[in-house]
Amino acid sequence: MNSPFPASSLTKSCDNDVSSDLCLANAQLVLENQLLTGAMTIEQGVICDITEGDHVPTGALDCAGDLVIPGLVELHTDNVERHIEPRPEVDWPHLLALIAHDAELTSTGITTVFDAMRVGSIHSGKGRYIDYARKLADELLAAREQGYFKISHFLHLRAEICSETLLEELAAFGASDRVGIVSLMDHTPGQRQFRDLTALKTYVAKKRGVNDAEFAEHVETLLGLQKRLGAKHEAGAVKEARRLGAVLASHDDTTADHVRTSTGNGVGFAEFPTTVEAAAACRIHGIAVMMGAPNLIRGGSHSGNVAAEALAKADLLDIVSSDYVPSALLLSAFRLADIWNDLPRAIATVTSNPAKAVRLHDRGALKTGLRGDVLRVRKIGETPLLRGVWSQGKKVG
Repeated sequence: MNSPFPASSLTKSCDNDVSSDLCLANAQLVLENQLLTGAMTIEQGVICDITEGDHVPTGALDCAGDLVIPGLVELHTDNVERHIEPRPEVDWPHLLALIAHDAELTSTGITTVFDAMRVGSIHSGKGRYIDYARKLADELLAAREQGYFKISHFLHLRAEICSETLLEELAAFGASDRVGIVSLMDHTPGQRQFRDLTALKTYVAKKRGVNDAEFAEHVETLLGLQKRLGAKHEAGAVKEARRLGAVLASHDDTTADHVRTSTGNGVGFAEFPTTVEAAAACRIHGIAVMMGAPNLIRGGSHSGNVAAEALAKADLLDIVSSDYVPSALLLSAFRLADIWNDLPRAIATVTSNPAKAVRLHDRGALKTGLRGDVLRVRKIGETPLLRGVWSQGKKVG
């Protein structure tokens, strides 16, 4: 299958100039299937040489035995929304918010991010959602073009099935927008993520400050939208993802029937399946399973759904996303390494596996010919600490 991105976006997909050259020596290189004591050289932003041994050539950076791993690839983060709306109804200046978002991700080792933005709005009631994605995407892409970012940014459109304006908002995007992912988000109360209405009420009350009557009205609104527009919106979003050349993702699949529908829609990976049943069905149908790093770190889902650790132990976990805590992504990989006793496999869940899922074949592994997006990590006890972040061989953190 062809890449969803034009060739120019793959050769110039980072937001800073490439370095001249860099050699990281005397490092524990985490390759795809092994750890290798050696040195890695990056020239003009691309890994050009990997050699074995602890020798430190003149001019090289002595990593003193630290781990060197690929830069993290993040497919689903709510972080940009948190920066543009730090509190409910507070609209922060977007350029400053985007730059702060980029800097935060850089500081956690994320070198490629798919910035999640909701499409599909509700314009009435206490639970209203306003249109914002088209304007924010324009601002993000302009900031990227001006070189304001340290890392590589793509778009992830979260298609809200229970909305009034989903198809109109999707139609505003085109091939030049670098839309890499379209995810199908069905937040109908009483199913998927919010099978438990108590969890939904807690979430909405904290986010929007609704009372009991307003919550009941919100639930009825969503149920009505699902009944009236759900099928149309789902079919339309699938069609729009194909038009945009984006990878399609499902969200919160709960049953084997959900996964069969996802398979028919052409879904490439499943975000946060809520049950072992759904994750196992994904494995049968060749759909990669993604879970949230906070779920793994906390030991369970905040919504009462399946624990990421349970899926990891059942060999049903392929990709990890930072979700709502950027710094959780690196830590989650090392937690998985403890569970599996396999560091390369664990690192792949936050590097090569997500890169492959979105058909970015130029990054995600320490391999000659790939982008020089790399991290230097030192493990202190059970905690991995970043010692350096390079994007296309240029030090950014």
